[in-house]
Amino acid sequence: MSDQSLTFLKLGGSLITDKDQPETALIDQIKNLLSQIAAWRMADPSQRLLLGHGSGSFGHHAASKHGTRQGVRSLEDALGYQQVWYSARSLNQILINQAQALNLPLIAFPPSASITTKNREIQVWNLQPIIRSFEMGLIPLVYGDVVPDLTLGGTILSTEELFIYLARSLQPDRILLAGRIEGVYADFPFNQQLLPHLPAHSNSSQYLQGSASQDVTGGMLTKVQSMQALCRELPGLSVQIFSAVSPGALKLALDGGTLGTIIN
Repeated sequence: MSDQSLTFLKLGGSLITDKDQPETALIDQIKNLLSQIAAWRMADPSQRLLLGHGSGSFGHHAASKHGTRQGVRSLEDALGYQQVWYSARSLNQILINQAQALNLPLIAFPPSASITTKNREIQVWNLQPIIRSFEMGLIPLVYGDVVPDLTLGGTILSTEELFIYLARSLQPDRILLAGRIEGVYADFPFNQQLLPHLPAHSNSSQYLQGSASQDVTGGMLTKVQSMQALCRELPGLSVQIFSAVSPGALKLALDGGTLGTIIN
């Protein structure tokens, strides 16, 4: 990778779908978020961005029904695996279509087509196509998806799990996790005391539990602890968890604004 800055941005499933209504994308919200990315990129095209998105009501309902994250061991499991793939891909296509209308040059790298895991640990992932897409001035797009697994038969990787693996190779300056929740709260689930800063070495389990909506790849606690561990592993990395619901909030974060909770 070059010396140019690199940002990883995840648009959370709760942000771009109605997580409690199966297969329901929030199209206007998606358009607005992608417009903010386009505006940020137009101001300085040299900044590199890797975009990811959650599956929300597209992947999680099917995944929960079929237990896909736990493994694929029968024909019925395999049909469930395909259904999760189809749901995740459907949402991915919606984002690509909306981005195309904004001349935002996304190029998708579906994990199901390129990753092999063993007990959910990534064994094989050729990153050269992603690296080359940066060099061409494109925005690589990844998302939570099913993947073949050498031990489990098949499983699901979350966007955060993809980001963690990619961060070790691509060395981003920051990871932005945009969702509906304002950040990490000291008093979850009452959510009155927002933590503006969460040190990478602090104990976050005293604050957090799982996710309020159905989420088969872990809730806020899993997200925070995995990002704290990544920050400890990659000194200099900053992770920001924030709400992108308000107009302009996503661009503010992309511009370096200090909203939400910053982990470093």
